[in-house]
Amino acid sequence: MIEITFTQVLDFIGTLAFAISGIRLASAKQFDLFGAYVVGVVTAIGGGTMRDLMLGNQIFWMTNSFYLICSAIALLWVIAFRRLLVRQNNTWFLFDTIGLALFTVTGIEKTLTAPAEYPFWVAIIMGAITGAAGGVFRDVFINEVPLIFRKEIYALACVIGGMVYGVCYHLLGLDTISSGLICGSTVIIMRLLAVKYGLHLPTLKGEPE
Repeated sequence: MIEITFTQVLDFIGTLAFAISGIRLASAKQFDLFGAYVVGVVTAIGGGTMRDLMLGNQIFWMTNSFYLICSAIALLWVIAFRRLLVRQNNTWFLFDTIGLALFTVTGIEKTLTAPAEYPFWVAIIMGAITGAAGGVFRDVFINEVPLIFRKEIYALACVIGGMVYGVCYHLLGLDTISSGLICGSTVIIMRLLAVKYGLHLPTLKGEPE
């Protein structure tokens, strides 16, 4: 019997959501099918690949073909509902936010279960990288300024979600599932509030000429 963990469930759902977000933007740029698939794959696995390289872990998608298959399913899904997705701009935001939240949780939990015992601040950083780096690769591939470098609260939502995870897990004594759900919900709520009310960090301006 195959045992599936809570982290794996989040990882799979996040992969599908991020792949759809990448393919959705690639379709708006009129990429061909293979190009759109590549963008979807990179969006889905980019952050986790960086995380595993930095933690010294086996690269997750090299031992499980599910992530490539899941990205192919995302491509078929976008093809089937292309007109609806391209017409509704908020669909990209929805899937991107879901992927961001779920990958933040998986990044934290994979750091906590790594063979080396890292301090929790490392887990917060790995959560932010897992959540946000795939979106950076996606934006570079489609020739856009990465969302993480714009005014929108993006990676900061991952960091705050990670801090909430730490409070829930270490201070309140909640289990990993409860802490992960609260962390992911925090990321989603922050993204929704930031976009709805135009919340952002101050921009860094150069010296006037």
